[in-house]
Amino acid sequence: MAQVTIGSPVSRLAKELTLAGSAATMMPKLVYGTAWKRERTADLVYAALKAGFRGIDTAAQPKHYDEHGVAAGMKRAVAEGIIKRQDVFVQTKFTAPDGQNHLAPYDLDAPLAHKIHQSVQSSLQNFTIDGQEPYLDSLVLHSPMDTLQDTMTVWKILESYTPHKIHNLGISNTTLQVVEVLYGNMAVKPSVVQNRFYDGTQWEVDIRAYCREKGIVFQSFWTLTSNPQLVKSQPVKLVSQKAGVKVPAAYYALVVGLEGLTVLDGTTKELHMREDLEGLEKVGVWAEGPGASDWASALAGFKELIGDE
Repeated sequence: MAQVTIGSPVSRLAKELTLAGSAATMMPKLVYGTAWKRERTADLVYAALKAGFRGIDTAAQPKHYDEHGVAAGMKRAVAEGIIKRQDVFVQTKFTAPDGQNHLAPYDLDAPLAHKIHQSVQSSLQNFTIDGQEPYLDSLVLHSPMDTLQDTMTVWKILESYTPHKIHNLGISNTTLQVVEVLYGNMAVKPSVVQNRFYDGTQWEVDIRAYCREKGIVFQSFWTLTSNPQLVKSQPVKLVSQKAGVKVPAAYYALVVGLEGLTVLDGTTKELHMREDLEGLEKVGVWAEGPGASDWASALAGFKELIGDE
């Protein structure tokens, strides 16, 4: 059984990814997802950072996220010396009016450009640390707009904040066509694509292949709960047993092993937070050492199950 020593070099499997939009921006392989945490948001974000998470995903969408609570949890961790702001990958989103309710972070009657600026400014204000210039490591367009032209218009406005206020841009709930248009036509290329990872979209094989080709990081969400059969599959069982980790950690390791991919992990249990983080590193140490052959076999079997070449 592989042992993990705190302070030892990070395995290749668990090593952070560098985003194409900013050479200085690193994204962890496991990013803490904050949707639907409501009044628990601040405490859970604080707990996640204390457990070792160094990436946070949120949205300026009070309907489903508490961005202010996310920032409060992060600021508490900073104040207690657990982290420094520069140690944490912070990602939020601009959500169009059809994804908002009356609590939207902008005037719902304002022109589109004003909505975008109000949303970005509210996010920057939330994540301001006293004495420091606020910035966002990544800002994701929560979904394409109704037309490609509108999507490009929003993207162009978001570009005006790069590279200083917003280090990277991305898009979520999208199609390959939209990603290709943004990559081929916009000055700032997408650094992130965040989509569901489940059989309903064939685990996004085509988009993930395009992202790997272009150096775009694919962020998977709905990764665990929407894949009960995949979680119970033989490759996951093999990794869990051989590396000596819990099933979710073994599963996440195989997903991350697809390359160029990070996972949004939204667990609300502090024990699971630690198990997922430590388990990913433990699998990496095992896979690079005594378990190399078993890991290669499990990963090949996992890829076959989801249709990866």
